[in-house]
Amino acid sequence: MTFQEFNFNEHLNEGILSMGYNTPTPIQEMAIPIVLEGKDLIACAQTGTGKTASYLLPVLHKIAEAGEGHKITALILAPTRELAQQIDQQVEGLAYFTGLSSIAVYGGGDGIVYEQQRRGIQNKVDILIATPGRLIAHLTSGVLKLDHIKYLILDEADRMLDMGFMGDIMRIIRDIPVQRQTLLFSATMPGPIRKLANSILRNPEQVNLATSQPAEGINQQLYKVHNEQKSKLVTFLLKNGNYTSTIIFANTKDEVKRLNRELRAAHIKVSAFHSDFEQNEREKILLDFKNRDLPVIIGTDALSRGIDVEGIDLVINYDVPSDPEDYIHRIGRTARAETTGTAITLVNERDNRKLKTIEQLIGKEITENILPAELGEAPVFRDRKPSDGRNRNRNNFKKRKNPGNKGSAASA
Repeated sequence: MTFQEFNFNEHLNEGILSMGYNTPTPIQEMAIPIVLEGKDLIACAQTGTGKTASYLLPVLHKIAEAGEGHKITALILAPTRELAQQIDQQVEGLAYFTGLSSIAVYGGGDGIVYEQQRRGIQNKVDILIATPGRLIAHLTSGVLKLDHIKYLILDEADRMLDMGFMGDIMRIIRDIPVQRQTLLFSATMPGPIRKLANSILRNPEQVNLATSQPAEGINQQLYKVHNEQKSKLVTFLLKNGNYTSTIIFANTKDEVKRLNRELRAAHIKVSAFHSDFEQNEREKILLDFKNRDLPVIIGTDALSRGIDVEGIDLVINYDVPSDPEDYIHRIGRTARAETTGTAITLVNERDNRKLKTIEQLIGKEITENILPAELGEAPVFRDRKPSDGRNRNRNNFKKRKNPGNKGSAASA
């Protein structure tokens, strides 16, 4: 199947071609016809499956075909500013030839940013992409009215509920027309999400795309370590592995900052990514990472949901995530768009129970590698048997060098 078979608006088709889209992904092939028919939709699909285009394309088509003039007819809610910005960028690319416009509204920054968003809203855009908190601020100020909304999309609904946005979402929904088409996208479908769907959707169609499973192209590995060996092992992997683009996940902001200092001291070009940075600093870090000017970035789980960069070849779980679903989201940053990648998790004895929960979720044991001899003895987990092939990566690192990961530290 090709995108041409959807019979999209001719100007939208130009945008699709210019973006290099040819064949729809499974979620796009299943979801687009449902949206075009005007039905409400619950779509359960993990990140990296092409879900954003699966709702943007049919909504853009319907707005372009209606030709009602510039007014906000589509509202997309997203949990983080990074995801809101990425959706906005996709709208800009796909809608380039249609004359349709969008704006991303999110928190952070100073009063100047708020004022820029306020003016942008008043310019009568077609699509509004927003984080819930900042959207309510604009609604409360009276500058924003949502009377013409025909399409409501909740992207990463599970993450929005995890972040405590349920009240904000319901407050926003009270301000938009009851007669609308509602689309809910979520990587997981726990009870609270189903309760939300039941309250805001009408007779929805459902699409479920094998959630809670990592992409086949991800080579999952682990090392058993003592806490004091973690930073040394990460340094070893980055200096000796042939990786050009790496994300490291830690569980806390303090851990992110500490690891960033230690890797910089080891002359690895790296930057932390956390909420202490100003918005323009965070955008600069992500842009440098996307452009391959910054080979290594460190963040918490907020980064796992908010970054959409192709070509990431290594994900390191410095800490094992408490929620096994977060493991899926973290390692899903690599092996996107049918590419391959490596995910390495560092496990101390305290985190062994978390590891077992993850392996139960994904339905297999993660391959265990032997700790490099120069880092000392690894801990022994009494209730874990070594996997076959646990030795296979031990000597590979000494044969491969990546000078690009060395040098002066990147400015943050």
